[in-house]
Amino acid sequence: MIQQNNRQPLLVLIVDDVPDNVAVLHDALDESGYTVLVANSGKAALEVAAKTEPDIILLDAIMPEMDGFEVCRALKANNKTSQIPVIFMTGLTETEKVVAAFEAGVSDYVTKPVRINEVLVRITSQLQTSSHVRQARSALDAFGQAAIAITPENGKIVWQTPLARDWMHDYFLDDSSLSEARELLTPPKVFNWVKEAYQADVTGKTLESLIIIQSAKRLTFSPADISSDEQWVIVLREESDAAQIEALIHIFKLTNRESEVLYWTIKGKTSRDIGDILGSSPRTVNKQTPRTCICKAWCRNKNCSSITCCFKITRFDLGHYLRIGYGLISSLTS
Repeated sequence: MIQQNNRQPLLVLIVDDVPDNVAVLHDALDESGYTVLVANSGKAALEVAAKTEPDIILLDAIMPEMDGFEVCRALKANNKTSQIPVIFMTGLTETEKVVAAFEAGVSDYVTKPVRINEVLVRITSQLQTSSHVRQARSALDAFGQAAIAITPENGKIVWQTPLARDWMHDYFLDDSSLSEARELLTPPKVFNWVKEAYQADVTGKTLESLIIIQSAKRLTFSPADISSDEQWVIVLREESDAAQIEALIHIFKLTNRESEVLYWTIKGKTSRDIGDILGSSPRTVNKQTPRTCICKAWCRNKNCSSITCCFKITRFDLGHYLRIGYGLISSLTS
């Protein structure tokens, strides 16, 4: 049996309205070292799953009031339970029923009457897969990476790192009253871009990254793996003008105004443009000349003589010292 890193037994939720079925499964799982919870209805299952977040769920397909198909769809629509693998227990072996089960979100299924050894093997297999996915997501989280995985057919978000979830909420869900179900759907603009990126990838081309602008911040979407027909993985990166200006201040010991002028000059803005952005006249901006800003940053970065460096920079043309600036800013954002 797979155990968690803290060596605690894994938690299995059995959902079945027939006590005899529950008893057989409970005893077998308990003897195998699992901690077992039981729910005798679909409604109870949703409450228990949301509260305890079990490692895996064994779900009966046919139950009164709320059947297994409906329960599974509800589990997958809830952000807290969407990643829990579900194994269907069913006597329905018709192809359309099996297809419907997978469309509802089940990970695997066993036919009734259940064979305990088969159930245990399938549980182990699903837990291993779930563990690998969880480890991959944890690695992304540990390195501060933001990523989402979506299904190609409907744009449903299969999983997302905490940082990606925060950014998606900030940029696309400005109404806190919106339901959790909407949080699990890729915004149409992003989904359409991913589909275009997939088509470009098929033809051997590369589509430019998608950039969503919000005030002084920009959220960039780049494809990480869109070759699969099962799920597409997208990497997110946020850029902020304020954050990069702040980095220039601390790394190169420039004043706030020098950093602002340098940053916007690197971006290709003229003195007049910079004056408009900073709320100053072009003459005031010229007092913090881009050449002086780049010179100071270059001197501190290279530990050279300020007089010598300034002499050299004043001989450079505008394009050349802008390339120096691009090099400096690239070192901050790489």
